[in-house]
Amino acid sequence: MRQHSSLARLLASAAVTAILIASVGGCQTMSDVTGSITSKGEPSPANDADPRRSAELYGEAYRANPKNPEAALAYGQALRTTGQRSQAVAVFEQATIAHPSNKLLLAGFGRALADNGNFQQAFDVLSRAHSPDNPDWRILSVQGTALDQLGRHEEARRYYASALKIAPDEPSVLSNLGLSYVLSKDLARAEEVLRKAHASGKADARVRQNLGLVVGLQGRFGEAETIVKADLPAEEAAANVAYLKEMLTRKSTSAGGAPAIPVAALKRRN
Repeated sequence: MRQHSSLARLLASAAVTAILIASVGGCQTMSDVTGSITSKGEPSPANDADPRRSAELYGEAYRANPKNPEAALAYGQALRTTGQRSQAVAVFEQATIAHPSNKLLLAGFGRALADNGNFQQAFDVLSRAHSPDNPDWRILSVQGTALDQLGRHEEARRYYASALKIAPDEPSVLSNLGLSYVLSKDLARAEEVLRKAHASGKADARVRQNLGLVVGLQGRFGEAETIVKADLPAEEAAANVAYLKEMLTRKSTSAGGAPAIPVAALKRRN
């Protein structure tokens, strides 16, 4: 189908400005499936129902003692949660200067850099956030997405494979792998991997939305609609379907004459 091949090219060649940019509780890109790379020791927002209030509280604690690594970690994560990407980078950067061997801070810094579109730097920093003898599958997965954004798809898939050895069938990693195939225009393989992710009992709404998008890109809009609106309230389901339809029918043209399509997330519950 002409639309199918055209849209596959669009998704692969458009300026994908934010692959795997996690802003937990906020808007996300279609490829934001891993969430944050927080580890067991990383604090979570004090008030998940009001992330901006949490950011204010953590900000006060950080300003009272900016050299405290726990305060910097909490504040940086809260800034990421509320979409304040450049501010999160600045906080983590200063914290890692003061604590260069703190792996939680390095992980947060690398993730914030990825949020901000600094993919090569993110990959390099994340390489210091874990070690070959003690790898972290979450970080490996985010490193894969950074490589995908840099166009290094085969290398990215080796990182996903390493992550899956540690966390077999982890849906977030499978979803990233599926999107890697989307970026290299192998939609059939992408659908196969995303269906495996979707079948997991641990898969969240973002995995379902990514699967719906890939199915839609192959021209099966009715099936895609069923997938993206599953288990959602009527209003949110309608919003997801409308956005999916917009993505699959837009034919705007970039300044250079090549078709362009925004790569952004379907709306989802916070």
